[in-house]
Order: sequence, then structure tokens, then C-alpha cells
Amino acid sequence: MARDEVILAIDQGTGSTKALLVDRHGRVVARASEPLGQTQPRPGWVEQSPAEIWAGVIAATGRCLDGHDPRSVAAVGISTQRESMVLWDRATGEPVTPVLSWQDQRTAGQCAALAAKGAGDLVREVTGLPLDPMFSAAKGGWLLDHADPGRLRSGRGELCLGTIDSWLLSRFGGEHVIEIGNAARTQLMDVRTGRWDPRLLEMFGIPSPVLPRIVPSTGAFPAVRGLPPLPDGVPVTAVLGDSHAALFAHAGWRPDRVKATYGTGSSIMARCPDATVAGTALCLTVAWATGADAVTHAVEGNIRSSGSTLRWLADIVGRTPAELADLAASASSDGVHLVPAFGGLSAPWWDSDAEAVLAGMTLGTRLPQIARAALESIAFQVEDVVAAAGPHPVLLADGGAAANPALMQIQADVSGREVHQSLVADLSALGAAHLAGLAGGLWSWADLDDFDRTVRVFSPRNDAAERRRMLGAWHQAVSRARSSVPSIPGGTS
Repeated sequence: MARDEVILAIDQGTGSTKALLVDRHGRVVARASEPLGQTQPRPGWVEQSPAEIWAGVIAATGRCLDGHDPRSVAAVGISTQRESMVLWDRATGEPVTPVLSWQDQRTAGQCAALAAKGAGDLVREVTGLPLDPMFSAAKGGWLLDHADPGRLRSGRGELCLGTIDSWLLSRFGGEHVIEIGNAARTQLMDVRTGRWDPRLLEMFGIPSPVLPRIVPSTGAFPAVRGLPPLPDGVPVTAVLGDSHAALFAHAGWRPDRVKATYGTGSSIMARCPDATVAGTALCLTVAWATGADAVTHAVEGNIRSSGSTLRWLADIVGRTPAELADLAASASSDGVHLVPAFGGLSAPWWDSDAEAVLAGMTLGTRLPQIARAALESIAFQVEDVVAAAGPHPVLLADGGAAANPALMQIQADVSGREVHQSLVADLSALGAAHLAGLAGGLWSWADLDDFDRTVRVFSPRNDAAERRRMLGAWHQAVSRARSSVPSIPGGTS
């Protein structure tokens, strides 16, 4: 890699699009961010504008490269929000539907009906995922029901259905493709063969011509076109789902590493070399693939509402999430628990009918106690998933909310593990940059091992008895939110 060459990383997330420039030593030399909105046209519906997403990519790229020579960009890496789905016209490239966000719950009834017919076992066996409206398949069927109910245009391949990575890559022209890790989250791909499963396509009403071709995380992808100020032809050498990219940035190819990304929701992920997962609490997914025969699997648990819980409360009380976090840092919850099941509960419960609960309030309860309960709900939810993933003495933490030291200490106290808070920001974008540079031959695996992964360590301050008490009280609150109360995954109670 020439001394002045850099990697451009684009991270298209739920609430913003970020762009980083990374130099030959893995150091971030420039960054920019562009906010992204969403709409809720009905309760449980969450949509985003595909045009606004693309405009945000252009804006973040332009601001990041301001003052830098665009010709120095050797390659581009992309990480994206996952499971969100959009439909566009193959000939014109114009979207014909909004993006249905991963948070969208409009297909919950369809998923429940399929589960009642016994389809959940097939979906879990083939895809490694529970039958849940968070994933893309039912969203894709809903979009086609409304834009192409007879499946005439989609059956002829005149329409393209894809996740956000497919949508962004389509802006560059070329073949309709999807990265394998993102494809693994659609609930349409066989997680072990890396191919679309015809039984699932039929189940969800999705004709195969509308779908992209599945490719490894290192491509081949269309080269950049129409993304100023980059010159056309810059290669895209890596694409990853955002959580997968964060695991890669944590050096997740090493054994016994589990990470939690604290964003709008949270993703807890660990490498799974044997492509198996015990029980139903966690998902099996593809972390990344550096070639057709070089696939790395992972186990994962997803939490719908973590950082969004603080934003929800902040909107109600007229504060900012940061102000609430500061308020919570010096407060006690005094027995108050907030279970943020605003769209049901995902891992490890997978209860789409669960309802949000604020429990344990008294006449003395005030905003500081509720703010503390909101912050603690993030740590409790993460611990439930990490416990289901097996024994891990260290939890690697990243994402916007992970910058909060109070939350990281709560996490350590709740879990009884060391929490290693990443002091390197924007790990999803950075992971995409790391893989893009590796795939482009700009650095080696040995170079990646030497890149900066500075952390701050938080150690538990309480004993096992106190942790059991805290988790027991939390699980009592969860039981109030549940539509049914089976045994708790991971064996805690």
C-alpha cells in the first residue's frame, strides 16, 4: 500500500450514515456523519426513505473527503443496517416502495399465522433464525403484495428486492447482488449452503428472479460510480452487516470473543466455528466470508430496544438522552424496572406479543429512578443474551451507548464479567475498512492483529449473591411483560 493511500469506509446505519478514512496503519484520519430520519405511519410500522439513505451516503462521503485527495482512496468498504427491505425498478433504478425497517412489526400477524401452521421449525432449521417479523422475508412478501400483487413484474425480474447493502450497490450499476452475511439475515437463505431456499421463497411469496445473487463479503461487487468526489471505478472490496463488521473490528476471528454493540438496538455476537447453535435463544448466522469456501459462522442474539429506550424516554420528558444518562449515573432505580418491549421482545425470548412494562413504582418514584431503570434495562437485556451464548469471562463493548461509563459499570456488575469498552469509535465502519484493506491486498492478517484496539476495562464490584438478586428482580419484571412465561433461556430465574 502506497504511503498516501487510504480506505474509505461507509457505515449506513439506522439513525445515521457515517464515513471514515483509514490510513495504512489502520488509523482514522477523517470522519463524517449524516443523520437519517424515519417515519411511523401506523403503530408498529417503521419506514425510511431509500432516496434519503442514498443522499446521506453521498453527503457523508463528500464531507469525509473534504480536504483529502479522492484519488488516494484505494478501495471502499461498506457496512449496513440489516434486515431492512426495499423494492426498486431494475431498469430505472428508482425505488417503488419505502424501506421497511428492521424495527417494523407490520408482518407480525403473518409470522404468527405461519408459526401456527408449524412453519417455525423449517425456518429455524434452514436459516438458523426464529420466525419473527424483525427479519426480511415477511417484509419482502408484504412489499410485493402491495407493489406487485400478481407477481408479474417480479416474476419477470423487472423489480429488484434487496436489503440496504443491495440497494446501495445498485446505485453503482451492474449485477443485482447481496453480501452473504446480509443474506443470512433475510430468513430466505440456507445458512449452511449459502443459497436461497426454494421452500422459503414459496412460503413467503417471493419469486426468485426478484432476488439478488449471493456473493462473499469480499465480492465481487460493482465498482463505485456516481459517488462524488470519488472517481468512478474505485473498487468496493468488502461489504458487511453492521454487527458483523463490529465483530471483525474486535478481531472476532480469534477464539472465545463475544461482543455487544450498543446502538438503537443491540447485537451480541460470537464466532461459531462448527455452525451449530444449541436451543432457540440465539440465532445462527454467517459472520463473513472471504471467499466461496471461506465462510465464518457466528451465533447472535438481537435486542430491539436499547439506545432507543433512552431516546423514547427523553422525548417524553423533554430531555436529551445524554441528560438522562447523566441523571441515571448518580441515581438508584429503587426497585423500578423498565422492560422496553415496545415491539415485543427478541433474543433470548422471541416473544413478539410481549408488551412494555414499567414496574415497581411508588409515590416516591421520580425521573432519576425511571432514567436509571431505562439504563439498567440495556445491561439486563444484554446479559440475558450473553448468558445464553455460554461462558465468556470478557465482554467486548462498542457502539454509541457503550461510551457511557455508568452503563459499562452496570453491565459488569450485572454480568459478573469484565467489560472491555472499546475506545476506538465507529467500529462497524472500521471493521468494513479492515476487511476492505485485507481483500484489496493493502494489509495482511498480521497487520490487522497489530491495529489499535485500545479498551477501558470495567470489573464487577458486587458478589454473586447480589447479581442473582438483581437478575431475579429483572426476570420478574420480564415475566409481567411476556405473553407467556416459559423457562428462562440460559437457566437463570
